[in-house]
Amino acid sequence: METQYEKLKKILRQMFQMDQADLDFGIYRIMNQKRDEIEHFLDKELLPQVKQEFGKYKDVEAEKRQKELEKLIKTLEDADVDPDTNPKVLKIKEEMAAYGDEESLASEVFSHLTTFFRRYYDNGDFLSLRRYKKDTYAIPYEGEDVKLHWANADQYYIKSSEYLRDYVFKLPGQKRVHFKLIDATEEKDNIKQEQGKERRFRLCDSEPIKIEADDLYVQFTYLPDNTKQADLNKETLEYIISVQNKTKEIDNFHKLFELMPTPKNPNRTLLEKHLNNYTARFNFDFFIHKDLSGFLRRELDFYIKNEVLFIDDLDEQDERKVIQSVGKVKVLKHIAQKIISLLAQIEDFQKKLWLKKKFVVDCGYCVTLDRVPEDLYDEIAKNDGQREEWVRLFAINEIKKDLTNPGYTKPLTVKFLKANPFLIVDTNYFNDAFTEKLLASIDNIDEACDGVIINSENFQALNLLLEKYREQVKCVYIDPPYNT
Repeated sequence: METQYEKLKKILRQMFQMDQADLDFGIYRIMNQKRDEIEHFLDKELLPQVKQEFGKYKDVEAEKRQKELEKLIKTLEDADVDPDTNPKVLKIKEEMAAYGDEESLASEVFSHLTTFFRRYYDNGDFLSLRRYKKDTYAIPYEGEDVKLHWANADQYYIKSSEYLRDYVFKLPGQKRVHFKLIDATEEKDNIKQEQGKERRFRLCDSEPIKIEADDLYVQFTYLPDNTKQADLNKETLEYIISVQNKTKEIDNFHKLFELMPTPKNPNRTLLEKHLNNYTARFNFDFFIHKDLSGFLRRELDFYIKNEVLFIDDLDEQDERKVIQSVGKVKVLKHIAQKIISLLAQIEDFQKKLWLKKKFVVDCGYCVTLDRVPEDLYDEIAKNDGQREEWVRLFAINEIKKDLTNPGYTKPLTVKFLKANPFLIVDTNYFNDAFTEKLLASIDNIDEACDGVIINSENFQALNLLLEKYREQVKCVYIDPPYNT
């Protein structure tokens, strides 16, 4: 039967994602650096520390009674009297049973730790759900007339499709396997896709597998597909196995086919494990806590007051029991805070990565021709990229020549540009020298701009705009970060 200590280690291994040691990208590289420290804590320090903490708070009265019992038993044995039938011995043993032995107290602490951490952890995320008791939630409230609250108010929302495009894991012997996404359609406006049009991972047709030195690349597309993902995964596995049978190159990665069985799938291989993990990751989004340490420490205090130390019972308990309960709480809190500190280090690092300002990789301007100096018209007329965009957006190829207006030609003419002053010049199609000349010709470019378009992830875009547009925006129309 699984002990409370083993149950706690199991949930902690899930929380620290100890089964992901071979992953070699993103936050997993950082977690791998701390993996030895966490393993040492779970296997070598956790149990001894609990016993050590109980040693600090061990009931003095219990030790006194133990010595008294040992002395009495020795006296009775010297007098050839059976101590097991002596009324005084039985009475002292009965009293000592009420103290609780160290092992049972430790088991109780492990049980509370398991209950507490399992309550807030689910599929890789810490849920910001303040508990009043087991099945009741409490909303943080500081006396405001109106309190706006939502489940993830103190977390950052991360969209998995924007986060994970290259999944890497290591094999023995410095070899690595990459699941690489090379063609994908993005979800539009966070709208749930229609049934039958869901996007799926399928092996790329052009070059599904390639090998570069010690790296194996398995390349995928992520496009609408009616086939179930489980069936596509099966096709992928069968294809890779067939390639292994045909070529010797992939033999160097034979560790991929070692068994990693589960109770439901005894024939699962290492490759299948990672393939299922990879394809599943795109199907859910996740959160990073803004202050995991503060949240869990507050919840721990609340948990102790409501579910460990029952204040209403203190008046009815004798002093010995009260001292024992306080000692148990101190041990529980000390160990829980150690675990929280380890968890918070990893979560805070993820938060720093998320909050780190991203580079602006490109910046362009769209300017109508009536604001462009005429000495730039000749260069604009010769630009095929700009001409093709105008054909696509404004169908300028349908403009026919008449008595007053020049018609569409290929290449365009300066006269045509002058006759259509509201065509929009996109600096994306021109070199830096052209863009600099154009911007230099416009007085106060900030005032002249009557619109801003940003192609970015919501959080970074809003942070970029914050200082420049502080207290200037009167209305924002924006899609919510995730549907509720």
